Amino acid sequence: MMPVILGIDDLRPLPSATRIARTSREGIQLLEEHRDGFIDELWLDHDLGGDDTIMPVVTLLEEAAFNGRPFRIGAVFVHSANPIGAETIVRSLTRWGYRVQRATA
Repeated sequence: MMPVILGIDDLRPLPSATRIARTSREGIQLLEEHRDGFIDELWLDHDLGGDDTIMPVVTLLEEAAFNGRPFRIGAVFVHSANPIGAETIVRSLTRWGYRVQRATA
């Protein structure tokens, strides 16, 4: 079976990703489509163009964990060029038990 590698990034091609969302709204839809499955890797960028950021997606992941039903994700990779935004993502998701690390895309 092919691994499920999802990316949420407005610009990067993310060649290893099986699906890519370009906005936070698309990212939420993408995660909801995989709600009951296993996501091997989730790649997140903080700044998604204009005023859009990854934070609505992070909130979705946090709320799922808070409600006792976290998304099943092998690893979350944060590849943002925004160091403060990236640290916010790492700190927020690590707090809820997701395996998160900084990476380069």
